[in-house]
Amino acid sequence: MTRSPYATYLLAASVMLATIMQVLDTTIANVALPHMQGGLGASSDQIIWVLTSYIVAAAIMTLPVGYLSQRYGRRAVLLWSVAGFTVSSMLCGQAGSLTEMIVWRIAQGICGAALVPLSQSILLDSFPPEKHASAMSVWGMGVMIGPILGPSLGGWLTEYYSWRWVFYINLPIGIISMLGIYRYVPVTRTTLKRFDFLGFGLLALAVASLQLLLDRGEHVQWFDAMEIKLYAILVALGLYLFVVHARTSEHRFLSPALFRDRNFVTGLMFIFIVGIILLATMALLPPMLQNWKGYPVSTTGLILMPRGVGTMLGMLVVARLMRFIDARMILLAGMSLVCLSLWGMTQFTIEVGARELIINGFVQGLGLGLVVIPSTTLTYATLPGHLRDEGAALYSLSRNMGSSIGVSMVMAVLTRNLWINQQELASRLQPDSGLLAMLPDTGTIAALPMAVARELNRQAAEIAFVNDFQLLMWVNLAAMPLVLLLRVPRVPALQGATSNP
Repeated sequence: MTRSPYATYLLAASVMLATIMQVLDTTIANVALPHMQGGLGASSDQIIWVLTSYIVAAAIMTLPVGYLSQRYGRRAVLLWSVAGFTVSSMLCGQAGSLTEMIVWRIAQGICGAALVPLSQSILLDSFPPEKHASAMSVWGMGVMIGPILGPSLGGWLTEYYSWRWVFYINLPIGIISMLGIYRYVPVTRTTLKRFDFLGFGLLALAVASLQLLLDRGEHVQWFDAMEIKLYAILVALGLYLFVVHARTSEHRFLSPALFRDRNFVTGLMFIFIVGIILLATMALLPPMLQNWKGYPVSTTGLILMPRGVGTMLGMLVVARLMRFIDARMILLAGMSLVCLSLWGMTQFTIEVGARELIINGFVQGLGLGLVVIPSTTLTYATLPGHLRDEGAALYSLSRNMGSSIGVSMVMAVLTRNLWINQQELASRLQPDSGLLAMLPDTGTIAALPMAVARELNRQAAEIAFVNDFQLLMWVNLAAMPLVLLLRVPRVPALQGATSNP
């Protein structure tokens, strides 16, 4: 069906709004976590479930997106997803306990799982091949409005209203998106393809067990606990049975052709590692700035905002750069900038100034902006059109799992290193040590032990955060060799990206 350029751009705006809503909800919640912790009566390790429960639910429910879109049509799935996401957002705002919040965040994740992969595949099918890189660039810039507005908007709403408004803000966005999707997204032909419940169940079991293992391990001494051993067994068993089932069943959950495409498989591994970096730093910085530097939540949001500005700037220029420069070189340049920013973060102290925080955040965002579009374009460059929905779902799953594992990993390492550093510093504390000279004047001898404990905890936290930033830097370096496995094929999508204005 021929569609006017006007209708095509309104279609793009409608599906982008759905994606923005999902991404905004992830970043907007980060900065409000310390306030949610107090409002819901949760500990610092429990409140992280507000992030990870959503990410894991979205990761698991991303898997059947390809089937659902083929069975019921993209428009119907997208409409129900946006409606469910909007309603569950309202219920998150009404939550009175941590249990309620986690339940509704899981519902958000389930409903929001289809938003990113379907919006990607709808845009790829709505624009001609020579416009794919540009379409992904515009879509990516729309997505990055979330990281730009999320921290500052979340900080402002939490500071002057309540953390509950970080969820209520989804209502107008959801309504506008639904109206646009209903009007401009075409009804697609459906099929009666059989759904592989066994394959889905086995993979979902492995994914959920892996997340529970990572979230619970630090609190129960890892493999000293039978609980963690059970999760590890379920992960291994779920993956093994899934592979066996995929090789022997006539009705496979995922098309084997997906895994015969070298670019696609390499792209999955690459975006998994990028996903680790994408949210892990955003999970670390708010508690560092609010709990240890004493910044108000609104200031924290403003300091984090330049990261999103850098990402949008990177996405603005990357489509033009891809006309003249090998996409793999752009990827390496982007990863190098991310690595540079993480190295800069390893030099942070608790006294770090706002200027250093803003510069490092901007550089990291710029690097990520140079990574997202080339990696997406190269991943799909050789994938046949009929595999695009399944491929987009698996691509989103890989990114979500990277983000979820990254958040769990850095928080577990932070908690463990904080405890180790406290013990190590306390064992070396002497009357003539430099720590005592750093203490403020307490006025009385009785207040001295409390002042010593506060300063010791502050120094231990400084080392723990630096250790996490070092870990993320090495993870980033580990991803860079994967770029060399990607090919730049002579296909219309990339030819157009490199030759058309």
